[in-house]
Amino acid sequence: MRPARPDEAEAIRALVQRAYAPYVPLIGRRPAPMDDDFAARIAQRQAHVMERDGVVIALAVIEARADHLWIENLAVEPGLHGGGIGRALLAFAEAEARRLGLPELRLLTNARMERNRAVYARAGFRETEEREEHGLHRVYMARRLNPA
Repeated sequence: MRPARPDEAEAIRALVQRAYAPYVPLIGRRPAPMDDDFAARIAQRQAHVMERDGVVIALAVIEARADHLWIENLAVEPGLHGGGIGRALLAFAEAEARRLGLPELRLLTNARMERNRAVYARAGFRETEEREEHGLHRVYMARRLNPA
């Protein structure tokens, strides 16, 4: 994992489009990450990528907050699902939280994204809240970090 470069904004946008496209029919609209401003995320040093053979294959958008690290977006090239890249993205987020002295990871997902909910639960996240926001049924999740 490394910080994304400004010239990678379009490659990141294309990766996110591919990664989230299957969810459009499931939730009836484009998931919010598909419309994010990746140039701004890069400028704010919130976008981190994994590459293979010079091609961006995964993305983590994270934000340091007062008492936790917010995981805004994790995206993996669809053809590479099941290869441990998602676990590597979560491990990266945890390492960043620890580096910053933050005791918790937090994120949200759509309630209909059952696969994501299961992945996060297996990674130790617990569901903390469900609510309707902006016409979406969102599930908030958190994972406390054990002291190192």
